[in-house]
Amino acid sequence: MKKLISVILLALHIQRGDFSDNSDFHLIEAPKLEVFEFNNTIYATCEVSPIPNLPAGQPKIFGQVLFRQVFPNGTAEVKINLRGFPETDNQVRAIHIHQYGDLSQGCVTAGPHYNPQDVPHPNHPGDMGNFMPKQGLIRRFLKLPEVKLFGGQSVLGRAVVVHEKEDDLGMGADEESKRSGNAGRRIAGCVIGITKPHLWQKTEHVEEEESKR
Repeated sequence: MKKLISVILLALHIQRGDFSDNSDFHLIEAPKLEVFEFNNTIYATCEVSPIPNLPAGQPKIFGQVLFRQVFPNGTAEVKINLRGFPETDNQVRAIHIHQYGDLSQGCVTAGPHYNPQDVPHPNHPGDMGNFMPKQGLIRRFLKLPEVKLFGGQSVLGRAVVVHEKEDDLGMGADEESKRSGNAGRRIAGCVIGITKPHLWQKTEHVEEEESKR
């Protein structure tokens, strides 16, 4: 019965269409049947690993960035669970979603920050933020209203990139600040893909810990 109701709701959305805040038309699309299989929710994972030929002195970062969104208008939730930073590391790291899921030459081929609405930095949907490692880990729970797992502006198939430095949030004096926040070298990355809920459920403690802060 739940699946039948979901299909009817999807049909209604498709019939009437749905417009984003800008002037472009974007029909909300549900990605295949995963939405209905998991209680109108889509889950995605991004398995982070270091770039090939990582320069000496850069940490080897591994972990996951997990995504969840309820169809069609739920706020995207994100869990970042990364390891490999030096335990004494005081360097804040920027994490961004980049336009292309192309890691054929490391993260260089992932392109610029994902910015489908052509808004200024640091307001790109792909600007996830700056994060300080604690005891060699970055573990955060985020709610990112601008990130979408559905429709024409979905981040599925795009890349998450971990940078060596802090994002200056567009406050620098040069043009690169306005494009990328001068966050420096891309040291680790991954491609976002659909998954089952089990990875999210296995990391419920990340949400609980971060909600206390």
